[in-house]
Amino acid sequence: MNIVITKLMFKNGTRINQYLFAVLITIPLLNFGMVQGWLSPMISVLQSSEGPSPDPYTSSDISWMTSVTYITAIIFGAPMGHLTDRYGRKVMTLVTTLSLIVYWQIKLMCLQPWAMILARAIAGIPCSACYIVLPIYLKEISDIDLRGALGSLLILNRNIGYLASYVGADLLDINTMLWLGLLVPTVVFFIFLVMPDTPEFLVKQGKIDEAKAVLAWLRGVSPAERAIEQEIDGIVRTEKQTKVDPKSVWGIVLHDKPTFKAFIITLVIKITQQFDGYLIVLIYAGFVFEKASESISLKLSPNKQVMMIGLVQLLGSTVATCIVEKTGRKLLLVSTSLAVGVGMFLLSAWFYMTSIGMWLPGWLPVLAMCLCIFADAAGFQPISYIIITDLFTFQLRGTVSSFANICAKLSNFVQMKWFTNLCELIGIHWTFLFFSVVCFVACVYTVVYFPETRQKTVAEIYAKLEGKKEENENKTEAVP
Repeated sequence: MNIVITKLMFKNGTRINQYLFAVLITIPLLNFGMVQGWLSPMISVLQSSEGPSPDPYTSSDISWMTSVTYITAIIFGAPMGHLTDRYGRKVMTLVTTLSLIVYWQIKLMCLQPWAMILARAIAGIPCSACYIVLPIYLKEISDIDLRGALGSLLILNRNIGYLASYVGADLLDINTMLWLGLLVPTVVFFIFLVMPDTPEFLVKQGKIDEAKAVLAWLRGVSPAERAIEQEIDGIVRTEKQTKVDPKSVWGIVLHDKPTFKAFIITLVIKITQQFDGYLIVLIYAGFVFEKASESISLKLSPNKQVMMIGLVQLLGSTVATCIVEKTGRKLLLVSTSLAVGVGMFLLSAWFYMTSIGMWLPGWLPVLAMCLCIFADAAGFQPISYIIITDLFTFQLRGTVSSFANICAKLSNFVQMKWFTNLCELIGIHWTFLFFSVVCFVACVYTVVYFPETRQKTVAEIYAKLEGKKEENENKTEAVP
């Protein structure tokens, strides 16, 4: 491993290794985006008598295909944080990539309903791991002033995967698309075999010298640099304090006041992000386009519709990557949650007004839908993953990420399972209004309770949560 690090070393303090490593780490999520994106334009093909399966897929088959991933994601996600802390970020990333390889291989061998459902069940592994393991990996290899921008690559690459599947489904035949899907994780798997684990995990394993070498490689400097020694010493001290503390991870989370506050903030933002209606807007995009086409000349094929959505998502996540380190987490989260709320409110109003016979322009729901998709990808979604790595030490990140992921997947399952029933019961306009209220609540909550975490250590963030910063400032002002 040290030989590989030495060969790839960039000198003179350049941080190109962090950028390259971050791109590599997020490719499994790009491939998972292809997994998720492939299904949307292919449902009508699979249900067709001319589809690739001997028998057309039934509605029940499609229902199982869309929901089973979230069920297995909850099952596999529960121990994912513990496994990440025990076996390392690298090992669990390899497991994630291997599960993606198995997924594409099953589909290449057979496209009958049982095989697709099995493949989608296996996709539950990356569905959890990509959102638990990869953010931790990214955070622990990034400098403090890069972790937001590099963390936002997660959603950027996932949305690239979505768009690649949308375009591929329109231009390529099924087998070519499946081979392309298999090629990506296969190449990444073999590259990752020679890549290092994070300095924090290496210190936890007692591999201090290797941790120094990896950290120096990431910073583009010599392992003998004083700054490298100081950073490793800080990680070692934190690890020793954790071993001395008899409390379990959950004991620390529940009984340490600032850690508990950080935990509550994480859950509130994570759950409100899941219930902002983003998934439902994607599901109802075709319906919105159809209704809009009644009053404007907007005739797009289903594939062109999903490609337009994918492009909007990609633009939003690109904006997030470019500005997250300039605006900070808080401002970006507040502005984008507000924007999603406004978009949901406009959709609610449009559906209600048109249901009572009032005419409204057809471009309004399309604009509102695009606003929701863009704003969610530009801030609400990536920040919900970045803050978990910002708010917790490396000993707690895996466990908290797993719990937050389980809550997220349960939220997704509830929406996928009962949204249609809820719309039939109270009407789609009231459902979108509920999403709008959730977004506005998230906006207010962020303003009041969320601390800015940009370029701050966990200790600095916790001091702010405890109010120590204000106390110290008041004491300083009182000194003559």
